[in-house]
Amino acid sequence: MITLPTKKKWFDMIASGEKKEEYRDNTPHYKSLFYKYLRTPVTIRFRNGYRLESPTIERTVIPRIGTGRPEWGAVPGKEYIVLAIQDCEKEDV
Repeated sequence: MITLPTKKKWFDMIASGEKKEEYRDNTPHYKSLFYKYLRTPVTIRFRNGYRLESPTIERTVIPRIGTGRPEWGAVPGKEYIVLAIQDCEKEDV
């Protein structure tokens, strides 16, 4: 399973079901993780920070290449690996 560290603001929005996409730069590192899953559901573990004991949630996402929404942290016009979150129910962490 892929684990992605996430800043608290975005982690909380994902956990609440408010944020329906997560963005990762289209770098060689993230390409190696996600290109094989483009347009295919994959389970991701989001971790609030880097520590092993940090809160985590699991979500099914479908990766694609595209632009994102500024209110969810994307820079307008920048191309990302967009992780479209499929299961957006609220989860207490």
